[in-house]
Amino acid sequence: MYLGIDVGSVSTDLVVIDEKYNVLCDVYLPTAGDPISAIKKGLKEIKERLGEVKIKGVGTTGSGRMLAGIVVGADIVKNEITAHAVAAIHYVPDVQTVIEIGGQDSKIIIIRDGVPVDFAMNTVCAAGTGSFLDHQAHRLGIPIENFGEMALKANAPTRIAGRCTVFAESDMIHKQQIGHTKENIIAGLCHALVRNYLANVAKGKEILPKVVFQGGVAANKGMKAAFEEALGMEVIVPPYHKVMGAIGAAMLAKEYTNGYTNFKGFEITTVDFTPKSFICKDCPNECEIVELWSGNKLLSRWGSICGKWNVI
Repeated sequence: MYLGIDVGSVSTDLVVIDEKYNVLCDVYLPTAGDPISAIKKGLKEIKERLGEVKIKGVGTTGSGRMLAGIVVGADIVKNEITAHAVAAIHYVPDVQTVIEIGGQDSKIIIIRDGVPVDFAMNTVCAAGTGSFLDHQAHRLGIPIENFGEMALKANAPTRIAGRCTVFAESDMIHKQQIGHTKENIIAGLCHALVRNYLANVAKGKEILPKVVFQGGVAANKGMKAAFEEALGMEVIVPPYHKVMGAIGAAMLAKEYTNGYTNFKGFEITTVDFTPKSFICKDCPNECEIVELWSGNKLLSRWGSICGKWNVI
């Protein structure tokens, strides 16, 4: 079996696949500002579900991929663009566009002839991410799980200013006050997020079918419908859309390893890890150097542009 771990700012996802890329176990956990604890919890859950398993390869991805790789003993550490593209191509071999929207960032990946050729990411503004919908759902008093179904019941989606979450909220309150229904407002929020995504993240990109929609927000049927209306084409949501990054990391691990793995085993769930950091003042770059300790032992250090401090 092969393990893939995707550590993001909002969620930490773990997936175990077999030799034929079948998903045997998937775990989706909140990172909650503590990726190491999330990784440990995920590994415990995998062991509880699958029992004694032999992991032959481990891949990590996401914004916390370096940290995760050191903690678990990864065989390959890859950026999320590569991991998401690999997984999308596996489920939809002739995919040409990947839309990925998570809790705190969003991205577009352009694929031609099975090869990623371009991408763009939004990591700055919440208006193009899942937190936009989460915040507005809370404001409306609606569970985010019901958001998509309610959006599909709209008969005339309300036009919401979606370039900024602050403006969107004030506009939404105004539309409520003048009598727009919650269903129409919710559908309007979905359309606002789609407009924001296409105008910013996908700006200048040629979106061609087949289009694959992944990330946590892909579970929202209202978002899928809004993208299909805006693009004028079918949008495919794969079965494991929430954990595609982890699936891609596991697939890359399978391709990379050759019977030997650096995986430290499920015993790491009992080991204490302590991340630390400091700013190097030796040059104007002032790099943030990240360290990982276990007790008094330095396990790894990374982050310098020149490589001076790196211990991996």
